[in-house]
Amino acid sequence: MIEPVLTHRAESGDDVPLLVWRLPESALAVSSAVLGGGIGPCGWVVNATVPMSYDRDDPATHLREIAAALDLTGPGVGLLTGVDAADVVAAGDGDVRLWATVGLSSPTQAAAPTTATAPHPGTVNIVAWVPHRLADGALVNAVATLTEAKAQAIRDLGLAATGTATDAVVVLCPPSGPAAPYAGPRSPWGRRLARAAYRAVLDGGAANLAGPSSWSERRSTA
Repeated sequence: MIEPVLTHRAESGDDVPLLVWRLPESALAVSSAVLGGGIGPCGWVVNATVPMSYDRDDPATHLREIAAALDLTGPGVGLLTGVDAADVVAAGDGDVRLWATVGLSSPTQAAAPTTATAPHPGTVNIVAWVPHRLADGALVNAVATLTEAKAQAIRDLGLAATGTATDAVVVLCPPSGPAAPYAGPRSPWGRRLARAAYRAVLDGGAANLAGPSSWSERRSTA
């Protein structure tokens, strides 16, 4: 798994940051993303910053446009975040690699009252690489493990929340080889994912809460 490249795109007269992973070989991915969600092959991942005022109702189309402008072809996964993509936090545990952009401007409880509203959704995006083939069930299990670790980190930051309303996860692994059947927090691969996600969300969340870290806020004060 290669490191992401921080680049920019021209949009509405601004240079807007984004992260791009161009995979040297196609991977198997599970994702909750609006573009490329589900389980299937993946050749690239994009995590694109957008303004906190973002109001497009076609994010998948927007991400396809971003991918096309980057000459990304074939199946891939697209994510959006209000956080400055330059603030990505990398973490590793053993051979597991993980990257997170952590925006906690609107933390929420998953089982919030139906009257609860979030005027400006924050986003925690996690991209993780496991260097061993995971069975389909284990891929889904890995998403749950990462989500549990994220919630643990947010709790330890002192927030009465489990995440935000728009969080997304991507887990990548080789497409072939003997498949590991489990990725829960006490399995060999799951515990590495959990430890890496916990550290990344804890560090990224602490930085996010310490001061303005959305691209919109920084742009307005520059």
